[in-house]
Amino acid sequence: MSDQRWADIAAAFGPFRLFAAQRLLLEHEKPLRLGSRALEILTVLVENPGELVTKEELIGRVWPDTFVEEGNLRVHMAALRRALGDGQAGNRYVVTVPGRGYRFVAPVSVLEPSAPAPAPAKSREEAASNLPLLLTRMVGRAEIVAALAVQLAQRRFITIVGAGGIGKTTVAVAIADAVMPNYRDKVAFVDLSPLTDAALIPSMVVAILGLPTHSENALTALIAFLSDKEMLLVLDSCEHVVDAVANLVERVREAAPGVHILATSREPLRAAGERLYRLLPLGVPPSSVRLKAEEALAFPAIQLFVERAAAVLDGFELTDANAPIIADICRRLDGIALAIELAAGRIDAFGLRELAARLDDRFRLLTRGRRTALPRHQTLSTTLDWSYQLLPESERTVLHRVAVFAGRFTLEAVEAVISGGESVVDQVANLVAKSLITADIGGDVVYYRLLETTRAYALDKLEESGERSEYVRRHADYFRALFRRAELEWDRRPTAEWVAAYVSQTDNVRAALEWAFSASGDGELGIDLTIVTVPLWLQLSLMDECRKHVDRALAAARARTEHDPRRDMQLNAALGSSLVDEKGCDTFRSLFLLANQTPR
Repeated sequence: MSDQRWADIAAAFGPFRLFAAQRLLLEHEKPLRLGSRALEILTVLVENPGELVTKEELIGRVWPDTFVEEGNLRVHMAALRRALGDGQAGNRYVVTVPGRGYRFVAPVSVLEPSAPAPAPAKSREEAASNLPLLLTRMVGRAEIVAALAVQLAQRRFITIVGAGGIGKTTVAVAIADAVMPNYRDKVAFVDLSPLTDAALIPSMVVAILGLPTHSENALTALIAFLSDKEMLLVLDSCEHVVDAVANLVERVREAAPGVHILATSREPLRAAGERLYRLLPLGVPPSSVRLKAEEALAFPAIQLFVERAAAVLDGFELTDANAPIIADICRRLDGIALAIELAAGRIDAFGLRELAARLDDRFRLLTRGRRTALPRHQTLSTTLDWSYQLLPESERTVLHRVAVFAGRFTLEAVEAVISGGESVVDQVANLVAKSLITADIGGDVVYYRLLETTRAYALDKLEESGERSEYVRRHADYFRALFRRAELEWDRRPTAEWVAAYVSQTDNVRAALEWAFSASGDGELGIDLTIVTVPLWLQLSLMDECRKHVDRALAAARARTEHDPRRDMQLNAALGSSLVDEKGCDTFRSLFLLANQTPR
């Protein structure tokens, strides 16, 4: 095949057709978006099926007259394999010849030079479907789309629930596109976000279906029209009209057995027959792992960032050097697709390192979305404004007050810190349902947390309320009391139990100490908190961190006007504990416990 002109031919392998001249790869006649480098690599390999193509040959063809490291080739090869589904369901396309290069092993057939250029499938236009086209490649959701497409046929009614900007609409459109051929009367997509009057929902659906009717009998006309139809109704962005949508869905399901419904919402509709799927953020690597570029591409959040960054900055590539920075950005943005896309879109203005440095001010930084995006998706702030403004006042209050918690927290902690003696169980449960608080129900204790982006937004609201100083103090007070109890239990409770009970609160302790020793904090409270949390640092073998907190507490103790010998002794015992390695820890542990036996 290598002696043929690729500008004039096309090739087919497996479910794919490659049109080199158009720089186009189709999978089952649908365009598969692939980076330009990966597409060029594929072209070279398919030109030489079954033959060894050396790394040097590939680099020479794909990066002519440019010096690049071999790692760049590995990264794009990994992206190519992932796009082809290489190794999945028994499919093999590219094999590595260790130390030498690569070989394309799938059977390849050459299409005629006159093979027609692919045209959009006519089913979209001719089937009267108004399903929007996805303008960018969906990343990291293929398995979810496949699974929900199967479930939709069985369940008839699925609601995709998740936080704002997480990708619910993208997934819903991909599912609808995949299942459209299964429905005789195809798909109707209804974007409910512009609607301010829930009573107009039937009229909106009727208008999209092209039915002539008056608003006063829109629901009757809609039910009559759908009664004998076999179609999919996609109801997008239902969270601000959930009651009305739930009523509509129940009426449709009862009267139109051939109509299936796929909804997206930031909270469940709670309608009869609803099958709920909670969409989670894109996968990000753990902070404890430093990944090379090829390894980093296994994480969908990093894939998304790299693709979107390359689209706005010519020549941008993932490398071993920048992979840890990109991983950190994606982690700090919680794997939220919209936030990652907005961040990647600013790389041309700030560069990678400056972008990472500015993420603490993410609501000012992430403000340039696509002009064609919905208004609530054009900035990170407007996405959260949409959710916040839909909350009743009691839930807004709980949301911005729980922002004082860093990392995980319990319902007991919430009620102690923010409730003022009143139960907030219902408000917390509602915020979980509305995708603003996440809940981990897998253990003996239920732990809650805010995504970092939500927490940053809620902290701004707490500041605006004028309550921040009160609630950060309550937060620190609570953890001083909690770890005073932990300190007493340290030598009495089995280690595994002690760790399970207290180590999960490490981030909250750090946040409380940072506040206590800040200019607006309380040094005396900080000293107390430092003393009672020494067992935590020793149990985690974080000697350097323990020493940092103790040094700060000693400085605060020296600055006070009244001398307190007992607490000085406790701090010095803690300092001694932090200065030894794990082997000497038992001795200083005993010393520390002895120092703290003095009656308070």
